[in-house]
Amino acid sequence: MSEEANRQISYQPTDGLSYDPSEPKYWDEDALDKETERVFEVCHGCRMCFKYCDSFPILFSAIDDEHDGDVRKVTPLDTQRVMDACFQCKLCEVQCPYTPRDGHEFQVDFPKLVHRYDAIRHRKHQQPHKLRLKVLEDPDRASAMARASFGMANVMNRVGIHRWFMEKLVGIDRRKLLPDFAQTTFESWAKGAGLMDKGVGGEAVLFQTCYVQGNEPQIGMDTVDVLEKNGVDVRCEKGLECCGMPAWEGGNLELLRKKAHANLDRLMPYVEAGARVIALNPTCSMMLRREYPELLEGEDRERAKKLAAAVADPSEFVWSLRNEERFNTDFKSTPGNKVAYHAPCHLRTQGVGFKGRDLLRKIPGVTPTTVMECCGHDGTHAMTVEGFEYSIRVGQKAFDGMEDADAEIWATDCPLAAIQFQQHTGVKPLHPMSILARAYREDGFEAPKALPSGKSPEGDPK
Repeated sequence: MSEEANRQISYQPTDGLSYDPSEPKYWDEDALDKETERVFEVCHGCRMCFKYCDSFPILFSAIDDEHDGDVRKVTPLDTQRVMDACFQCKLCEVQCPYTPRDGHEFQVDFPKLVHRYDAIRHRKHQQPHKLRLKVLEDPDRASAMARASFGMANVMNRVGIHRWFMEKLVGIDRRKLLPDFAQTTFESWAKGAGLMDKGVGGEAVLFQTCYVQGNEPQIGMDTVDVLEKNGVDVRCEKGLECCGMPAWEGGNLELLRKKAHANLDRLMPYVEAGARVIALNPTCSMMLRREYPELLEGEDRERAKKLAAAVADPSEFVWSLRNEERFNTDFKSTPGNKVAYHAPCHLRTQGVGFKGRDLLRKIPGVTPTTVMECCGHDGTHAMTVEGFEYSIRVGQKAFDGMEDADAEIWATDCPLAAIQFQQHTGVKPLHPMSILARAYREDGFEAPKALPSGKSPEGDPK
């Protein structure tokens, strides 16, 4: 029997372990191969995560059905298929008992292993779908171009022939419901409201995120309203950029670091002055809180550690005020008894609990039903040709759970999850901050509670 056939795979980290792109071995392909084989062996022996994305069923099927249970026989093509099926929901890391977060000796972080794989591919210019990655990796650029079209981008995103060409050329599925671009950004509104003129300081500064900035400024307006009604001195800063997650999904570390550096320059004066940084999207708060301190380098890494300690989800922050006299429970309207609340994956990975749901309970008579399944959108994944149908299958349990709640008002902290629900169930959830903002108004819930169904682009099947 050959030496390779006799070789046992240890669960202990190899000398190729690295989750830090500042380390030279992070970029060493032989080192990555060692760690990939080891992590695959750990996952093969555990199999707790079989129910999440397709990465694990693909891996287990290859090992069991093609390689006689021997992880050492997994091919580079098998590995690519496993890595490409991961859409970074991070639920496997939340459930895994062997992670660095838990201090376990095995030091397994499957999503970071995938990011390392993608980063090396990007550096070698071997990523598939290069044009699509270029389009999706910078939402700030896409939003600016859409505003320059004076509304034509929104119109064209609903024209079947345009979407067909976009699918063939770029790889964005023509059936995917895409969010509208706002002609007036959140930053423009905040400037008009005087929130840009207060200067550095205050109790909180908003990191509105590229989505709220360019697509749904109302979420940011509602968050400001709720914070001010609870006596918070909230401020806004000019020139904030995307958190960098869309770039990092494709392995573009350089673009992520560029955007992170710009955000640190703008946010750190507030942090140094004692303000909290309120990030309005769970993916973005996760990036600022968990990813920046590990992906940046040098002085930026040290600044990122200080930023991370100041970051909060808006519901998390408002919930922290509940025992203070200023906490405002003067609600003047209600969404009704039943509210279906979806817990986003990237909020779960931060381990801060479901404070949006808990705040909704403060509205008299509201009894939320909690749904914890992944909706399947996961960043840009659901927009892609290969991800659209996949995302529906992954999200079906979440769709069913929200519908089974029999609620007229749905809630989620994730704006992209809201789009996924809108397209595949006909109801668009509101952000908890938007529900609270409405509840403070006497006429907050006079409009129909079930929001209109999402429509597919003209000429395409739903």
